[in-house]
Amino acid sequence: MNRELRKLQEKEEKRARDRRSKGQAARPKRERIGIRQFLSEVRIELKRVAWPSRRETVTFTVVTLITSVFVTLMAFGMDIVFKKTVLFVIEMIVPAASELPI
Repeated sequence: MNRELRKLQEKEEKRARDRRSKGQAARPKRERIGIRQFLSEVRIELKRVAWPSRRETVTFTVVTLITSVFVTLMAFGMDIVFKKTVLFVIEMIVPAASELPI
């Protein structure tokens, strides 16, 4: 750890000790805002968002659907292979089990 980081860590530890000794909370309580102000701020933030274009949205959706189908088919295929393997091993161990009436 270099000197700067060590000094920074020491300062933070000292602040934490001071807070604990004074019994102060880590953060003071903040004043609540009204619902109108909250919605207004949300609207302003949503205007700042860099929304994807329609083409990007369609591309991402298609990629997601193709990936989902691929993963589903892989899981289905692995399930079938494991099932056949387990049944084959069981038949080899207990060949008479397949001849029992159900």
